[in-house]
Amino acid sequence: MPAPAAPPARFWGWHRLADGAARRLVADAGIRPGDLVLDLGAGTGAITRHLAATGARVLAVELHPARVAELHRRFAGCANVEVVRTDLDRLRLPTRPFRVVANPPFGLTTSVVRRLTAPRSALIRADLVVPVATAARWQRSAAGARVARRLPSHAFSPPGPPAVVLVLER
Repeated sequence: MPAPAAPPARFWGWHRLADGAARRLVADAGIRPGDLVLDLGAGTGAITRHLAATGARVLAVELHPARVAELHRRFAGCANVEVVRTDLDRLRLPTRPFRVVANPPFGLTTSVVRRLTAPRSALIRADLVVPVATAARWQRSAAGARVARRLPSHAFSPPGPPAVVLVLER
């Protein structure tokens, strides 16, 4: 099956998480060997790299062709990382229990959170980097949603917008 067509370049957004912030995000998530973990909007693998080091089975999901190529190159010899090229809105979520540790595209955060918290989702826990306003909205409306911590602008490379780590637990 051919990969979905990429949207025009003007729609590509990317708030790259700096390595130290990615390392702390994974450490705080408490990922264990054997966990199934999705990195949604994996970019070039800042979070994926740290997830792989935990011994978890990682699905690095990305749509941008150049970033997908970089993920394939970077994790070619890593047996516990699978790169999946698809749009996040078309991704088939696992039917077995899974975790998410990700910095998804900010423009897709609401649709991602809706899918993860849908009644039939097998999500156990998600640790998501999201805009401050999005986190506030989900804290009011989703059971088990909380802000774990704020991220300083230097958590992104280059420095980014105000964001937090939103934790969703089932």
